[in-house]
Amino acid sequence: MGIIRKTKSVEILLNQFKNSSEAISAKQLIEQLDTQFNKTTIYRVLDKLEDDGVLHSFLGKEGLKWYAKCNGCTTSEHKDVHPHFQCLSCGKVDCLSVTVNIPKIDKRKVFVSQVLIQGKCETCCA
Repeated sequence: MGIIRKTKSVEILLNQFKNSSEAISAKQLIEQLDTQFNKTTIYRVLDKLEDDGVLHSFLGKEGLKWYAKCNGCTTSEHKDVHPHFQCLSCGKVDCLSVTVNIPKIDKRKVFVSQVLIQGKCETCCA
């Protein structure tokens, strides 16, 4: 989509991700920001930030959409293809810095793959 316009809604949404290494669900953002923006505005800004390579999204438990900060992505290419971990006890969701190799499939070309690993996080295991 191009250059990010620093509107009030963009700044407020970016601040939600600024100091967090965890992913945030669209549902959480809507609940946290419902007094400032309507649901449509939040989804529109999230889509724009994803198109601009600022955030990436993935599906979590029960098909809930989650967003996390990108690392080195651009408007034309998302380079942060990695698995995500969701704690089944506390609900924490974060990006994992491990490599998962997606196999080559004859006569097919894979553009997107999502890996969600579920279990107990380091806090819940202690």
